[in-house]
Amino acid sequence: MANLKEIRNRISSVSSTMQITSAMKMVSAAKLKKAQDAITAMRPYSDKLTELLQGLSATLDADSGSKFAEQREVHKVLLVSITSNRGLAGAFNSNIIKETNRLITQEYAGKEVSIMAIGKKINDAFKKGNRVIANKSDIYDDLNFDNVAEIAEELMEKFNNEEADKIVLVYNKFKNAATQEIMTEQFLPIVPMEKDADVDVDYIFEPSKAEIVKQLIPKSLKTQLFKAIRDSFASEHGARMTAMHKATDNATELRDQLKLTYNKARQASITNEILEIVGGAEALNN
Repeated sequence: MANLKEIRNRISSVSSTMQITSAMKMVSAAKLKKAQDAITAMRPYSDKLTELLQGLSATLDADSGSKFAEQREVHKVLLVSITSNRGLAGAFNSNIIKETNRLITQEYAGKEVSIMAIGKKINDAFKKGNRVIANKSDIYDDLNFDNVAEIAEELMEKFNNEEADKIVLVYNKFKNAATQEIMTEQFLPIVPMEKDADVDVDYIFEPSKAEIVKQLIPKSLKTQLFKAIRDSFASEHGARMTAMHKATDNATELRDQLKLTYNKARQASITNEILEIVGGAEALNN
């Protein structure tokens, strides 16, 4: 059995760790509330805009549609993988890294696959393989629509210049504080919604339907990317809060076990001292 000093040092160390994880949990909980409100408010607008765009695109002729809807034979794939800049968030980052690796080795095997990294963790995981063509990890320093729009414009330019035949977003979708869903979402080319033969509603478009689509597409793509990063941002804080909550519970349990061990060792030490005193007294009496 370890001596009392060693046990006291371990109790002190575990208690300090527990205070740190508890503080990190509270910080993430505070940030999660703000991030959750932001993505919850944004989703209806983003979903409706995407639905409107896909519905209009499905009714256009191939020649009148936007260049962003051009379906090319896929030789070059660009993965936009979104993680965080920091760890201590459970499997939040590792899940995206695994999914990105699966896309490279299985789904797009044999194709030229490159990565745009949003987050230091995904950049660190793949930078040695020379697959990362851009690192946008600094986006979290000032996360707003304008900064994300610049990244979206860069992606649109790469698609137009045929540097990528297909662009895919890989990120964690926020469901609740304890649950995140891995999403693999096509960014470009735009996938038109299949026309519903049972629905035939006439609309008057001003200006033309094709012109509306061309104006909506850049805005929709920027919104789609911003929503994905916002989803990932909220998921990060949810995952970190959950991970730190579990870490705090584990530290509390370990501290209680160490205290029990310490009390047993201390009791055994006191008992031995009493036995030694009694034994010495008996020796003197004899």
